[in-house]
Amino acid sequence: MAELAKIPMINPPDVEIPDGKTLGEWIESRVARYETRTLDWDALKFQADFDPKYRRAQMRYLGTGATGVSDDGNVVPAENFTFSTMVLPAGCEGPLHIHTDAEEVFFILKGHKIRLFIEHLGETIETVLTERDLISVPPGVYRGLINEGIEEALMCVMIGNPKPVTPSYPPEHPVSKIPRNKK
Repeated sequence: MAELAKIPMINPPDVEIPDGKTLGEWIESRVARYETRTLDWDALKFQADFDPKYRRAQMRYLGTGATGVSDDGNVVPAENFTFSTMVLPAGCEGPLHIHTDAEEVFFILKGHKIRLFIEHLGETIETVLTERDLISVPPGVYRGLINEGIEEALMCVMIGNPKPVTPSYPPEHPVSKIPRNKK
């Protein structure tokens, strides 16, 4: 198992407030309010255009995640990880994909039958998550999910890298052949 990265200790005298900002202004610049967020149904539209079963929306809070969106001036800049919410309509899925540079965490806020499928070196396992369940998928392991429930699901997605590499798909998966729109 790889050794965990050491996170430096930062004590109060070591905190650097950006030049020209008060503590209050700096902290407010690190707030992402729900009222200023929008659902981005276009972040993964290239997949939904290929097959509507891949339709889902991202709402970004911290960083831009790994959907391929490279810039969003409405997010708190990521320092150590990204955080977003994802809407997954009933019957829709996130295709099997891999993050080679980051752990990915899914926390189900709303949804009763979210099936995750995990593949690694030819072995496949599945698990079903429901509200308030969490799964952490290590880097280098393929993961995908499908909402088998009758209502849309809402989940938090956290990627353990502030600028994650855009994920890739198994070479035999049809999504791997689709050109990705650049945003």
